[in-house]
Amino acid sequence: MPIRCHNRVLLLMALIALAAAALPFVNFAPNRLVSGEGRAVWQVWAFSPALLLIVPGLLIVLALMRGRGAVVATLVVCELLFAGLVWSAGLAATHLASSESPLARTAVGSGLWLWLALCLLACSDAIRRLNLPPLWRWLLQAQIWILPLLLLFSGELNALSLMKEYANRQDVFNDAGQQHLTLLLGTFIPALLIGVPLGLLCYRRPASQGPVFAVLNIIQTIPSVALFGLLIAPLAGLTRAWPWLSSLGIAGTGLTPALIALVLYALLPLARGVLAGLSQVPAEVLESADAMGMNSRQRFWQIQLPLALPVLLRGLRVVAVQTVGMAVIAALIGAGGFGALVFQGLLSSALDLVLLGVIPTIVMAVVVDALFALWIALLRRRTDD
Repeated sequence: MPIRCHNRVLLLMALIALAAAALPFVNFAPNRLVSGEGRAVWQVWAFSPALLLIVPGLLIVLALMRGRGAVVATLVVCELLFAGLVWSAGLAATHLASSESPLARTAVGSGLWLWLALCLLACSDAIRRLNLPPLWRWLLQAQIWILPLLLLFSGELNALSLMKEYANRQDVFNDAGQQHLTLLLGTFIPALLIGVPLGLLCYRRPASQGPVFAVLNIIQTIPSVALFGLLIAPLAGLTRAWPWLSSLGIAGTGLTPALIALVLYALLPLARGVLAGLSQVPAEVLESADAMGMNSRQRFWQIQLPLALPVLLRGLRVVAVQTVGMAVIAALIGAGGFGALVFQGLLSSALDLVLLGVIPTIVMAVVVDALFALWIALLRRRTDD
């Protein structure tokens, strides 16, 4: 009887994990100034060849098994493997620093990055295969990070070069984080105040949809760097004509042009979300509201908005994640944020400094996206109840 694979995705990832053993597990450098050299996993751990066969072999066996138990076992194994890989990175850095030099820098290698990504993909695929309600899926995705976060806050990862870079630039990092949050909130609130009325206008006056969306589509086609640059000259001219604007913090570079550009980019998904949400409210429901004697305001707040809210939240979710990413580019015009660390690292060819800006940006985007996903899941659960 031929052997049948019930999880081809897991089988493929197990085979890729075997191939990734040829990539560097860590990158080791004697100090910060010298470029590092890659070290394979068996050069760091003598017992690693056995694990390279056992762990992928276990995943291949799970891929051949069927049933819910195999999926749960896959989730547990991949989650523990993810935490174990994170812990092994910190342990390897501590070991190399003690045996080689206290000034040694140990960074995560490409092979380890690939293994970590494969573990997360395998966990996500297993959670999807469990066919759970959205709220439970969110909780399972969130609990994957419990053990890695405990390792991070316990100091087990402090020997890694990225953590050493953070220790040297902690104040700069904290300021960058605050500035990035300022860009996010400073974009989100004005975008809501402008984008929601635009969506309502397009819903109540269909003739206005063409001109409004034509303008917003044109704004979306302008590259972010170009739009930031286009705003510098007009704002600088305004501050020269009216010097009192400078006392309000308005300038040709810095926070002002960054916020204006980010708000302009956020208007299209917001306006489309409002229009799509209100348009999908069934006409029969609106007719029933009219029959009950509701006026237009009551119908909007009690009927249309609650039914349109899930679609509107999806638009807000896109705007929030988009803003977190585009705020990095705003550092080119002096807006600060994590982008300042990224571009400073690129100019000095310091990979750790680049990662010190990139990784928190990714984390912030993932957290914002996860919070919106939780909000939507709770809203859906309340609607179903």
